[in-house]
Amino acid sequence: MQKPQFAYFRGDMVNIDDANVNIRTHSLQYGTAVFEGIRGYWNESEKSSYIFRIREHYERMLFNCKIMMINLKYDIDELIETTLKLCKKEDYNEDYYIRPYAYKSSLAIGPKLIGLEDDFFIYTIPMGDYIDTENGIKVCVSSWQRVSDNALPARGKIAGSYVNSALQKTEAILNGYDEAIVLTQDGHVSEGSAMNLFLVKDNKLHTPLTTDDILEGITRRTIIELCQNELGIETVERKIDRTELYTADEMFFVGTGAQVSPILEVDHRSVGSGKIGKLTKNIMQLYFDVVRGKIKKYSNWLTKV
Repeated sequence: MQKPQFAYFRGDMVNIDDANVNIRTHSLQYGTAVFEGIRGYWNESEKSSYIFRIREHYERMLFNCKIMMINLKYDIDELIETTLKLCKKEDYNEDYYIRPYAYKSSLAIGPKLIGLEDDFFIYTIPMGDYIDTENGIKVCVSSWQRVSDNALPARGKIAGSYVNSALQKTEAILNGYDEAIVLTQDGHVSEGSAMNLFLVKDNKLHTPLTTDDILEGITRRTIIELCQNELGIETVERKIDRTELYTADEMFFVGTGAQVSPILEVDHRSVGSGKIGKLTKNIMQLYFDVVRGKIKKYSNWLTKV
């Protein structure tokens, strides 16, 4: 696995070991930052990589900056251009992950969003499977609830809110599971610790509403569109009860990190046959073909490095 060598930091390309912040930085103290996770996929036959839906990721980041009152001095085209320059310098020949990060950079005490300086950096790291996409995973329903939009909006990809995710995933791992599914404060299914959730029932996809304290996932949106266009599968967005997790025919997580990750068991109950389902396999194959540039119909979603 290659090691990252560079970062975009305070307006310059620098050695990644020199990209450091002061311990008094506001976002380090209070989590006052927003970030994105973007995937670059290596295409072995073409000896090049493709970044998946980079424009949509930066559009979402700028929306989320509004929530946190972060004023970035870059527009989307500048963000894309800078990211491509960084990825070209790294010259990966494997899959990798891109982390843009906009943050309150003042050296200040006090939890507030105004009267502070803002800054931005990007770094990359090689990354294969964040979750086991080959063999499937076992999950539990977490005792930790998802944070609500009126407390700490999950749709914002706000750095501080990921303490909620860390508590959920840590609990799951300590109890022998791979991941967690979390519920909203009114007891409905929200998502995984850091990924969206789909259920298969009667040959339809079901997924929680965007108003059920989920991240408005770009991979989620991609799966809905691909399933409709390529597989003729309808997606129903609705409130989902906990016990529906136990009666689903198939189930999987999706996300930039998670990609498409089959779920085999929830709370010691098998999902369907307890093996990766046929529809899930088809969706996985379709998704990975798209992100690696093998289906030219969706080439507008890819940016070649």
